[in-house]
Amino acid sequence: MAEWLLTGRSSSFSSTRQPGQHRGTRAARQAGSRTMWTRCWLWPLVAMCTADFFRDEAERIMRDTPVIDGHNDLPWQLLDMFNNRLQDERANLSTLTGTHTNIPKLRAGFVGGQFWSVYTPCDTQNKDAVRRTLEQIDVVQRMCQMYPDTFVCVTSSEGIRNAFREGKVASLIGVEGGHSIDSSLGVLRALYQLGMRYLTLTHSCNTPWADNWLVDTGDSDAHSQGLSPFGQRVVKELNRLGVMIDLAHVSVATMKDALRLSRAPVIFSHSSAYSLCTSRRNVPDDVLQLVKETASLVMVNFYNNYVSCTNEATLFQVADHLDHIKKVAGAGAVGFGGDFDGVPRLPEGLEDVSKYPALIAELLRRNWTEAEVRGVLAGNLLRVFEAVEKVRDLTQAPEEEPIPLDELEGSCRTQYGYSGAPSLSHRQGFLLASLAPLLLCLWFL
Repeated sequence: MAEWLLTGRSSSFSSTRQPGQHRGTRAARQAGSRTMWTRCWLWPLVAMCTADFFRDEAERIMRDTPVIDGHNDLPWQLLDMFNNRLQDERANLSTLTGTHTNIPKLRAGFVGGQFWSVYTPCDTQNKDAVRRTLEQIDVVQRMCQMYPDTFVCVTSSEGIRNAFREGKVASLIGVEGGHSIDSSLGVLRALYQLGMRYLTLTHSCNTPWADNWLVDTGDSDAHSQGLSPFGQRVVKELNRLGVMIDLAHVSVATMKDALRLSRAPVIFSHSSAYSLCTSRRNVPDDVLQLVKETASLVMVNFYNNYVSCTNEATLFQVADHLDHIKKVAGAGAVGFGGDFDGVPRLPEGLEDVSKYPALIAELLRRNWTEAEVRGVLAGNLLRVFEAVEKVRDLTQAPEEEPIPLDELEGSCRTQYGYSGAPSLSHRQGFLLASLAPLLLCLWFL
């Protein structure tokens, strides 16, 4: 066709024309013009119809397999905005404004499972971290109590599946930061009883038993070179209880230690691919290989600075991270951990939790199969959770060896139970010895 049009245009400049040749050239030009105009309106129409098709397909899939998101900081916003007073009319989750998350947005985004972040900042370490953690667990539980038609608090993979069938948002507790257990295996077990189903081993600070990601940037000194012996006991106890180990926020050395030690798959509840954005909060390719070998899971973070390493990012760049992790670690290693309400900047097209269908449509556009999409939505997390539950063995003796006293930090600590610490009987003896002179004087009186 192009050669015919080119020949016609060339012949129009010839000094000798055959009869009817001018009319043929004009007709060709008119036909070419019509073709160009047809393309101008046809291709946008085709693109629009295709976009509608992928969006419709995304919503069809999500009605059966809703999103399980690995990390949402709405409980922190409820503390920050309302001091956890959920009965404040401004805190109504059906009308809440100024957040990435509310009930209508969750419904529009087809979110059917949410790990709510129970977070307390690093400056609470060695102070009131445990109290703050308990208060945030209480907030999640009260959300379920106040909005029973929307949320149901669950603690198992079967609970998530039941919530899907009931059309509710399965609400689970992820404790974000090992400082929340205050270096205590007893506190760890108590948090499990209260519903904790993953523990992020560190936040953006070392604990006395694990190193955080800022060690890899040079902004923190390595303390444990990964996991200390007590940190290894924490990992073993998490396995015994059936709590998922979360490696978001930890150093690469801690990642590798935990991946090699854990008897169950682990998760990165909100991290992206280091090869696409060289933030140390992301997962490097050699660790992604370990993720693949251990059937573990990376739930991609949407924070702009972890997606593009700049203040600006797009939905398409988030999809690039999903593609990369799928390429290196396999389609079964990919999930979503949007970090909604925990970050100040989100990509264009993923401004709040209602935007998940647009991201699923983009994955379909990139030729992800329906099975792969169902995996990234929920299936991959459920697989990991079920594997963790299979490893759980509550009949096994719990880890009891405490952290060494000289590894603890904080000047406000008491030392009860440690060798050399004053016992109650010692204190009573000291008190009697102190009172002896006074008793003697009273005797002589």
